[in-house]
Amino acid sequence: MKSRSIQHSLRIALYFLLTTAFCQAQSINPVKAIFPTDTRFIANVAYAGDTLKKHLLDIYLPAKTGTNPPLVVWVHGGAWMQNDKYADMSYMKNTVRSILEKGYAFASIDYRHSTTAPFPAQIQDCNQALEFLYQNAAKYGFDRNRIALMGFSAGGHLASLQALSNNNDMPDFYANRKKPSFHIKTVVDFYGPADLLAMVRRDAPLSDTAVASPEKNLLGASPLLRPDLAKRASPATYIDKNDPPFLIIQGEKDESVPAAQSVMLSSWLTLAQVKNRLIIVPGAPHYGVMFDSDFNQKAIFDWLDTYLK
Repeated sequence: MKSRSIQHSLRIALYFLLTTAFCQAQSINPVKAIFPTDTRFIANVAYAGDTLKKHLLDIYLPAKTGTNPPLVVWVHGGAWMQNDKYADMSYMKNTVRSILEKGYAFASIDYRHSTTAPFPAQIQDCNQALEFLYQNAAKYGFDRNRIALMGFSAGGHLASLQALSNNNDMPDFYANRKKPSFHIKTVVDFYGPADLLAMVRRDAPLSDTAVASPEKNLLGASPLLRPDLAKRASPATYIDKNDPPFLIIQGEKDESVPAAQSVMLSSWLTLAQVKNRLIIVPGAPHYGVMFDSDFNQKAIFDWLDTYLK
């Protein structure tokens, strides 16, 4: 059991190292080469009116498009405590490039890490970033009424939580405690945790002091000892019939977020009569180029074309 836990930690550490190395090897904008050469870049926009590095977003606009294209908002992963707004793009190059080539506007947001600010700081930041994009849509040239979220791992959790809680009144989820004006048309969720209580490993110690899991770092306490916090931070808590449609993509062999999380999210959405589709990628781990396949790209753009155009 201890060996499996060590292997899991090493895999996560390797992911962070590879992502950091990719970013450091690039120019000032570490993912600029991924996008079409005629993409218009608007980098490091301060969405919260302060100077925090984690309160920045980037906007990428297609050179040739119709009036006010739909917007896809990218929410990065990293166990809520690592990475930045460029993360996950390095292994999703074809999908990212196609978003612009197909005429969608694109934005990538940063949010505070759990190591410096516990939950609900992360969802506050996501909501504030999206409200900024909504209120400034005319300035940047996209349609504020056609917004999709695309999140990965911890970013999948935040995108799902943001969309599912959007039709609830959750003052603690808003930086100014004022409900935002935006509405989300659809979500593409890549292997995001849906129920944090169900994320507790079978071999995890019952003590709160023995293991510092990403969920514990996020909440400030073990989900086992603070199930109230875990429920509050779980996307599945907020599912109802008025939620936007979900495309859920999950690796069969995910060692960090069990495939059961995505299956359960799909089941809850189906029970609430919310349109959804679940894709299990055979043999796929927690992240990687297997998710950038032609099959997944077709599913993603069929989905976005259906709900954004």
